[in-house]
Amino acid sequence: AVENPTSTEIQDVCAAVGFNVLVEKNKMYPREWNRDVQYRGRVRIQLKQDDGNPCLPQFPTRKSVMLYAAETIPKLKTRTQKMGAGEQSLQQGEGGKKGKGKKKK
Repeated sequence: AVENPTSTEIQDVCAAVGFNVLVEKNKMYPREWNRDVQYRGRVRIQLKQDDGNPCLPQFPTRKSVMLYAAETIPKLKTRTQKMGAGEQSLQQGEGGKKGKGKKKK
């Protein structure tokens, strides 16, 4: 699975493959406790044509689309740039602090 995927990331991945994608920005999961803008959005994808055949033969089910998105989203440029910046900040911050010991009374 992908940690914290956004609706725009899912839209980008699905549109790149060739799906008809519709993003509803104001929709959100009712049990989501965080009401921030980044957690909002529902992605609707047309999986099947009117006659019941899949739009794209390599993605016959919803599960196959989700597995593809889970594989592809970590490879997006926005994700790889964030990871690179995070690793640099971890390397710079290491070594300076030592753990707290017990206070003596």
